[in-house]
Amino acid sequence: MTTARIVILFALAAVAEIGGAWLVWQAVRENRGWWLGLLGILALGAYGFIAALQPEANFGRVLAAYGGVFIAGSLAWGIVVDGFRPTVWDYVGSAVALVGAAIIMLAPALAGTDQPVGA
Repeated sequence: MTTARIVILFALAAVAEIGGAWLVWQAVRENRGWWLGLLGILALGAYGFIAALQPEANFGRVLAAYGGVFIAGSLAWGIVVDGFRPTVWDYVGSAVALVGAAIIMLAPALAGTDQPVGA
């Protein structure tokens, strides 16, 4: 259940953050209306609350692992919403980032070694 919760919260956080940033981009860069910027700000605020719901207590670990999810999610958003066509290197980099995120969040708990280096 914990792994599912981590994955679901990361997915929700990605939608909120990437969607919020996209809405601000639309308001500022594409001149599509200030109200989109306000919606984006609300979504970005929601991202912060969603991230805080992660079961992991260490802020740095959660945000570091989320970075990998953000990379993959941003590319996926670009593909689905903006018609972005990634290169093979975009896919490889995204996969590496997701593996890194999984190692950061899941490996210490699975190995039972959630101790700082040198402890």
